[in-house]
Amino acid sequence: MTLPRFDYGEEVRLIRNVRNDGTYPGLETGVQLVRRGEVGCVYDVGTYLQDQIIYRVHFLGVGRTVGCREEELIPASSPWIPNRFEFRDDVVTACDLAIRGEVVIVKGQAGSIEKVLRDQPQGIQYHVHFGNGRVLQVPEHSLIPAGEGEATSDGQ
Repeated sequence: MTLPRFDYGEEVRLIRNVRNDGTYPGLETGVQLVRRGEVGCVYDVGTYLQDQIIYRVHFLGVGRTVGCREEELIPASSPWIPNRFEFRDDVVTACDLAIRGEVVIVKGQAGSIEKVLRDQPQGIQYHVHFGNGRVLQVPEHSLIPAGEGEATSDGQ
């Protein structure tokens, strides 16, 4: 067994979304408990099945204490770029999207986030599934939340 990376009272940042696996009381299984990027304080350190270190972290911003695996945490002081959208979020294009000069998705087209790509040299990007069956890699600045834009209904 290795020693814990984080100690009691240390501030940490969550790098993956944490959903209820059925062990958080009062909420449905699958409900998001804490969003990636939230900062919390290590409240306790324990083990699971004698080989996994589990940190009980209190996230003051959301008022929840949850168990986190070591690979889900980084020091709060580490560099972090927040992302605007998450998996399954509905979005709308803020501009036309083109491939080699040909517009393939028009401004205002609705889509759904399929994957968050955090480590791109150009910044955060997303795999977005559009109604016409296309999945494109789209930079964050080219998307807005679905409620803020007018979606087209012609399936373009």
